[in-house]
Amino acid sequence: MAAIASAGRRIASVLGTRVLTHRSLLRALPARFSVTTAAGPSGNGHVEMEVAAPRNVLGGELKCCCTAPVTGYYRDGFCRTDESDHGRHVVCAQVTAQFLEYSASRGNDLRRPGGSFPGLKPGDKWCLCASRWKEALDAGCAPQVFLECTHSKALEFVTLESLQANATA
Repeated sequence: MAAIASAGRRIASVLGTRVLTHRSLLRALPARFSVTTAAGPSGNGHVEMEVAAPRNVLGGELKCCCTAPVTGYYRDGFCRTDESDHGRHVVCAQVTAQFLEYSASRGNDLRRPGGSFPGLKPGDKWCLCASRWKEALDAGCAPQVFLECTHSKALEFVTLESLQANATA
């Protein structure tokens, strides 16, 4: 962890902010970047870090999904993810009443506010868990998606063709 913090401080000096942990490093990066770390033997005891712009399902740069309400695993408006995001909140969708009802029936009532979560209403855009979107697709109630705002990791759960068939502009 000390090596990660050290690497974070070096990157932070470039970004003009102080970063102490891997998680805060990810939060401090501009939304257009993601970080991959590898603690493998590099001979110098340092953590190697690669910074790359996250890609959408079409192969382009990931676009912002929504900032009102602020969505995303990092609550920065983008459907970015990392290994700590077990739900893979990577599908940018405009939720419908039918989807919200379906999600509630599956144990996740997205309509209900809690903590910093405002609760959703039909028409809101939100970064959904890829597996829940796929479940909703199979149940016939998947909301429309925004392809340029949907992270490429969604393709680990659902086909591009399924996303395209449910896409909106």
